[in-house]
Amino acid sequence: MKPWIFLVFSLWCGGLWAQSVVQVSGVILTRDTSLQTIPNARLWIQGRSTTTTSGDDGFFSITAVPGDTLRFRRFGFEDERLWVPDTLDGKSYLASVFMRWNTVELDEVTLYPWPRPEDLNRELLRMRIETTERDVALQNLAIQALKEKAALMGMSSNEMQRYIIQAQEQQLYNSGRYYGSDGASAILGRLSNPFAWAQFFQSLKKR
Repeated sequence: MKPWIFLVFSLWCGGLWAQSVVQVSGVILTRDTSLQTIPNARLWIQGRSTTTTSGDDGFFSITAVPGDTLRFRRFGFEDERLWVPDTLDGKSYLASVFMRWNTVELDEVTLYPWPRPEDLNRELLRMRIETTERDVALQNLAIQALKEKAALMGMSSNEMQRYIIQAQEQQLYNSGRYYGSDGASAILGRLSNPFAWAQFFQSLKKR
């Protein structure tokens, strides 16, 4: 019985090796518009122990027999298969393998740093932010920059207010007044006042 089993096994192995061996080579790409290469993907011949991995550039090469099925596996992608045609005449076969992303949809989860909003408010009130030397330097630089900008602007707001008040008081004081030895050299008041102009011309006639 044992010699017969050994004979059958020998004939099967001989028939297998009698088949033409093909060098299957190619590149593994993502099945999307970007067509990115997939490095370090594991591939093997289905039903055999022959296995290898793709390189960092996504290219692979493995020996197979026409009619074999190659399996491809990579974390984050769905498994893919490649069938080697049994009608090949040459000793090499080039192929492009496209693997689909393995998308997993998870239920929506809302994360909170504290169990309740009240806890968040309490922690924010307890928070103490230390002032570093860099913060002090930045504050001093900011104050100095404001002073320099204020110097370029001329008068400050207080100085401008005092100037306007003094100008209004001077205008009220000089309203309708005349200057000169005979009172006809000038008129200080509103120049748009027609009565003031009439008084001005009358003073000129008196000269």
